[in-house]
Amino acid sequence: MHAIEMVDPFVFRLSIFVLAVFVGYFVVWSVTPALHTPLMSVTNAISSVIVVGALLAVGVKLLGDGGSLWARGFGFVALIFASVNIFGGFLVTQRMLAMYKKKQK
Repeated sequence: MHAIEMVDPFVFRLSIFVLAVFVGYFVVWSVTPALHTPLMSVTNAISSVIVVGALLAVGVKLLGDGGSLWARGFGFVALIFASVNIFGGFLVTQRMLAMYKKKQK
């Protein structure tokens, strides 16, 4: 019997999620201020992919397959969260770029 077969799949996935949270926290907080604007652009690009997937999950009923109510509900929540992330990212990027402009007298 393999060691992986003895681990509960939920515990395995939960441990991966917890490790990803810690790694993500330390990666984001160790970024220098000069790299925040490019990092926000990449984050916006990733969120736009999430929006496309969420739109597919929400609109699955329009494609002929009924889809479950849970899938459409989670797709709608993902759509809202990703949209907030995209617009917030653009606002933060705009604010950071404004810091580098010369001030008019």
